[in-house]
Amino acid sequence: MKLSARNQMKGSVTEVEMGVITAKVKVKIDTPVIITAVITKEAAEDLKLKVGDKVQAIVKSTEVILGK
Repeated sequence: MKLSARNQMKGSVTEVEMGVITAKVKVKIDTPVIITAVITKEAAEDLKLKVGDKVQAIVKSTEVILGK
């Protein structure tokens, strides 16, 4: 799938924690860093997410915060 978002990072799912309404998905990207995404439970089920799946973390934001 092609997207217009430029902040796309490939990685692997390391954890899926299903809640009543949302699912917390941890993704280890290639740098190596772990990104946590909170998505709807329905979306996690539709994607059939499980540990070891190859995914893309796509970041869409209106802010950039820098730290030093």
